Amino acid sequence: MRPRISAGLVIYRHRGGQLEVFLAHPGGPFFAHRDDGCWTIPKGEVEPGEELLAAAIREIEEEIGFAVKKVGPYLSLGSIQQKGGKFVHAWATEQDHDDRQPIRSNEFEMEWPPRSGRIQSFPEVDRAQFFPLAEARRKVKERQIPLLDELVRLLAERAKG
Repeated sequence: MRPRISAGLVIYRHRGGQLEVFLAHPGGPFFAHRDDGCWTIPKGEVEPGEELLAAAIREIEEEIGFAVKKVGPYLSLGSIQQKGGKFVHAWATEQDHDDRQPIRSNEFEMEWPPRSGRIQSFPEVDRAQFFPLAEARRKVKERQIPLLDELVRLLAERAKG
């Protein structure tokens, strides 16, 4: 069995002198009442033959409706392996987004409540927003924190010149 591979983007901006990162909250009934530790960078599975960065850009547009600038720079953040075994390759890019803009997410269907026979639709992402770095570390899935750490390292390196 081939390992599942996803690609994602860490969108970041500077506001009030601090670094903020854009995270997405998964939709559906399992995450409705969860907050800390379940947000994620916008990401999704790579289609066969698709380039990883192209998949990351496509996914944020599909999951959030966030129009990503197609020009970089894109900073490679490397990859992580999530608890379920999926590998996530990530990049970062500096962009702003109007927080008042509603997200437009793909939907998925599942039987809900379990064993009810009723199929319901839910958004893949029900909320998405920028968080200051310290808060983002609390909100994001634990296995994705190294991606935020790498972003901080790369930005500090770039600032040194």
